[in-house]
Amino acid sequence: MYMLFHLKPAKELTGGPWYTELEFDHEFINELRTFVLLMVRKLNEGRGVTLTEIAEKMKLAKVSRVELNLEEVQQLMQTLAFDYKIEQAPTVSANGEPLFIAARRVTTMCEFKWWDVLASDFHFRDIRFEDGLVLKAHEPHHHTG
Repeated sequence: MYMLFHLKPAKELTGGPWYTELEFDHEFINELRTFVLLMVRKLNEGRGVTLTEIAEKMKLAKVSRVELNLEEVQQLMQTLAFDYKIEQAPTVSANGEPLFIAARRVTTMCEFKWWDVLASDFHFRDIRFEDGLVLKAHEPHHHTG
């Protein structure tokens, strides 16, 4: 493919900022994600940061070899949200923009421990969990064969 010197190729042809020489650039993206995560945790003392603030900090710190627009920064933020690293805060900024915070720790619904079932009388007793749920005793059964 040939192109005039002064023209910028379309993202559909080059893959946009996430590709280097037509190869998906994992290392570059991980560096940017790490920077964004640090900014979410550090800016405004961790109380929330907007997409615009992140984009401005990225531009000032010159962490990207190409200039990223807001949509591309949002794509980075979405990958962090999908990986449960950040989440949208329940509040908004003074100008109405959504705030992003570091994700809260995800816990299991129940603190069931596998060794609770190893008691010799397991089949004959109920197990009561911290949340009030009760696992009823199993009836003894015999295998035929």
